[in-house]
Amino acid sequence: MAEGEIAIGIDLGTSYSCVSILEDGQPVVIPNEWGERTHASVVSFLEDGTVLVGNSAKRNIITNADNTVYSAKRLIGRFFFSDEVKKAQAVMPYRIVEGENNSVRIQVRDSVYSLPEISALVLKEMKAVVENYLGYEVKKAVITVPAYFNDNQRQATKDAGRIAGLEVLRILNEPTAAALAYGFGREITQKIAVYDLGGGTFDISILEIGKDVFEVLSTAGDTYLGGDDFDDRIMTWLADNFLKEHGIDLRLNKYCLQMLKEASERAKIDVGKDAVANIHIEGICQDPTGKVMDLDATLTEAEFNKMVMDLVQRTFKVCDEALQSARMTAADLDAIILVGGPTRLPIIRTSVRHYFQKDPMAGIDPDEVVAMGASIQASSLLDAKGEHYLLDVTPLTLRVGTVGGYTDKIIEKNTPIPIERSKTYTTNRDGQDKVKIRIYQGESNKAAECEMLGEFEFSGFRIAYRGEVRIEVTFEIDTNGIVHVTAADVETGQKTTTTIRLSSGLTEDMIRDAQEKNAATQLARGEAA
Repeated sequence: MAEGEIAIGIDLGTSYSCVSILEDGQPVVIPNEWGERTHASVVSFLEDGTVLVGNSAKRNIITNADNTVYSAKRLIGRFFFSDEVKKAQAVMPYRIVEGENNSVRIQVRDSVYSLPEISALVLKEMKAVVENYLGYEVKKAVITVPAYFNDNQRQATKDAGRIAGLEVLRILNEPTAAALAYGFGREITQKIAVYDLGGGTFDISILEIGKDVFEVLSTAGDTYLGGDDFDDRIMTWLADNFLKEHGIDLRLNKYCLQMLKEASERAKIDVGKDAVANIHIEGICQDPTGKVMDLDATLTEAEFNKMVMDLVQRTFKVCDEALQSARMTAADLDAIILVGGPTRLPIIRTSVRHYFQKDPMAGIDPDEVVAMGASIQASSLLDAKGEHYLLDVTPLTLRVGTVGGYTDKIIEKNTPIPIERSKTYTTNRDGQDKVKIRIYQGESNKAAECEMLGEFEFSGFRIAYRGEVRIEVTFEIDTNGIVHVTAADVETGQKTTTTIRLSSGLTEDMIRDAQEKNAATQLARGEAA
């Protein structure tokens, strides 16, 4: 492939990220110079002003806790007042502060970063991995997101790509990417489910593959359920036992908490592999007399399964919803694909087998399949004669705010995208000279129970009696799942357009500044242990 004619596929994960390209017609995951194929989505800001990204940065979570940011994906595109942000503030060692428009910012030393800027540093590292491998610059990418990400989260992810110096060809849903990698070049006709349990999010998509057409029938998810929550259960168990035994609450010290978190993640992997985990944390704290204490515990598979069973069950409630939306039962499915590191756990595999009444597909790497699918899509977007065709859906209902705190449904969830829908509204009082249009995403007819995407004012129409002026509001969802809204005066045809982007809180000027800052940031090279 000639220089500059390449587009990369990036799986930007909560815990780990992965990058792939199409080589000789096949998707290939690109390792970094130390042979690592997946990279921790961790950004560590060093004292000399350089930034460490990936598995070497992950080691700094304990030694440089205040200046090392991880699980940023759980915060991207969210408002500062949301429950998810409050939860993160309670457990994260780094400083989460409020920015303008209720946005979330991360304070590191004397600098304040938006979430897209943090994610852009991870994307910059993925871009560098491929450039080191190919020997020339790459500028185009497809970046994946959980299917259940709302408009704010998609827009913020797209901003992150732009800040990293990438032209984002498409924001692609992770389960759709996994299905692409599974069905690529196989000429199959099947109905499949993609069960995607990552570090921070869970979603399920039901797809129909007919030769080279990939059609998403339904999608459902929970953007705050993942492997991190399994780790938290082990942490709580360890901390409670230590408190009972020694009267010291390890959760009160963020340094101890971090050591607990790391040991819990290791224990989860060990218990999944060996059916038992021997946990030893040397020098976790000091007792009141100054004596250094260790933590020792043994976690059996039976104990672990008991402590996480309700989380596993929560995933199947979401599966019920997706099957219902697709008007199918588990028996209608031909294959189940597992995506995400936590799906390696025996409890997940056994529960999936039990729920779907069939074995999940073997031989698919749950950590790499999404990036591979993204690279297939990236290559096909560059090639006008692309062999496959993707039909995706919008995961959440799009609504407009009405009088009395209610909402009106405009585009229903699981509607194929791209799509455009219009609805006509009238003024609700005499002499009205402007209307405020509020846009929501969610499944409730009450505005307070939905996520507000943004609002804008429309004015300049004829001032008249209530109900006389008609305003047509047009909603368009593009192939990235990003929403564009237009309001027009039916009488004169005068229009105002907005791409809703209040949430990620980044204006074009801010993106330009962030691009300059990102380009000037030196990535340190550090080999992982």
